[in-house]
Amino acid sequence: MRSSEEGNFAGRLVRRLGENSCLFDVATEHAVSGRELRNLIAGFAAGFLRAGLRPGDRVLIGCGLSSASTMAYLGAMYAGLVPVPAEQRLLSSSGDLLLAKVRAKVVWTEGGSWRTAKSNGVSQIQGNFAPQDAQSLPAMPRAEQDLAALMPTSGSTGVPRLVMVSHGNLRANTEAIIRSQHLGTDERAMLVMPVSYCFGASVVHTHLYQGGGVVFDSRFMFPDKVLHAINTYGCTTFAGVPVVYNILVRRSNLKSLPLPGLRRFLQAGGALATETIQAICNIVPTAEFFVMYGQTEATARISSMPATHVREKLGSAGLPLDNVEVRIVDDEGRELPKGQIGEIQVRGPSVCLGYFDDPESTGRKFGDGWLKTGDFACCDDDGYLWIKGRTDEFIKIRGFRVSIGEVEARVATIPGVSECAATAVQHPEAGEALALFIVAEQDAADLTERVRHALPPQWTCASVNVVSELPRTPSGKIARSQLQTMA
Repeated sequence: MRSSEEGNFAGRLVRRLGENSCLFDVATEHAVSGRELRNLIAGFAAGFLRAGLRPGDRVLIGCGLSSASTMAYLGAMYAGLVPVPAEQRLLSSSGDLLLAKVRAKVVWTEGGSWRTAKSNGVSQIQGNFAPQDAQSLPAMPRAEQDLAALMPTSGSTGVPRLVMVSHGNLRANTEAIIRSQHLGTDERAMLVMPVSYCFGASVVHTHLYQGGGVVFDSRFMFPDKVLHAINTYGCTTFAGVPVVYNILVRRSNLKSLPLPGLRRFLQAGGALATETIQAICNIVPTAEFFVMYGQTEATARISSMPATHVREKLGSAGLPLDNVEVRIVDDEGRELPKGQIGEIQVRGPSVCLGYFDDPESTGRKFGDGWLKTGDFACCDDDGYLWIKGRTDEFIKIRGFRVSIGEVEARVATIPGVSECAATAVQHPEAGEALALFIVAEQDAADLTERVRHALPPQWTCASVNVVSELPRTPSGKIARSQLQTMA
């Protein structure tokens, strides 16, 4: 495929901005809209190019809940560079390690300061970054298969794994999400998460791509202030992860604060208790509730629940987006019939290119054309996905990834434990929690309580089950799907 300005996702997005397009920071009351927004995104692109960067170079972007970091991210992509969006706190704690990992040439941080990086990964402060006057700067020509961004895997601690997202991935997933949510051209999203999280980035992409806007509010520790801001700034969409909706139901005045202009709630980032979904739908019946499932490795979204069926299919992750294929397979990779639990695998134009600088993991996760999600589910007769848990890689507890392998290794060291296998189950507060299966040594009294006391407090554990043996595949590996059925 030939490179062209049309293939550059950020260029395509900028051309679609209209009179309703805006980015608004509640904290600073700073608004950028219409033509000014287009010029500033191009201005960030010109500033990066003036710093000596060339198409394909990587730029580390420190992200907060702000229009500036969003414009820096889009501006880098517009210039044909590869933005690496990272939470500002991650740059503060692990910035040099991340810089060395991605071999970025420039680091842009929240507040506008920027640094250039040397070959040894050490950066040198260059002062404040100033977008350039670039009203006529066209988007740098890119092919759809060209790398557009390196997105950190959500909830990772330390230096995250980076997913290679192409311009074509972004276009395909963005357009499919827009169709699934019936987004209009007058939409405005309330966002309480940064673009360094693929869910936050997808909300920015979809709303700007449709010619709408995004409002950033970092005050969710005071949820009523955010609810008031939804009305003040005319937001039509609210997006949040499970903990956000738990807070709205339990610690806000949602019941007494009407939201007449809100059209939809978007929920992703882990399982949300069905009781909370029902509560939100009952409290704000005028807004649709979209339950979604996705992974950074699939750009963002894989499936979405049609809001008209959320009560009928309560607990389901919805239907696959209209441009992806989904299949359920057993531990040997054989496709399973409807109703049986297995691993979700995904194929389509939003499945990403792989992991940056990690060919072994890329081959394991993306081999044979199918993305192996590591999530267990079954598919009902109507094609709806029902997520049941995760395989042996990670579990997401309270938004953070915990290695299943680390859990099993830790538990195996506890006196009285002969073998341990762990899987994930849904949890009303943590999103997901551990279910442990243990083969005990002889005369191992009080083992269940000793295991619970040995676990770190952040590892929410739903159950500890003592079994005579662990289920295994013919090759001797732990049968994860059978373990999930037992859980």
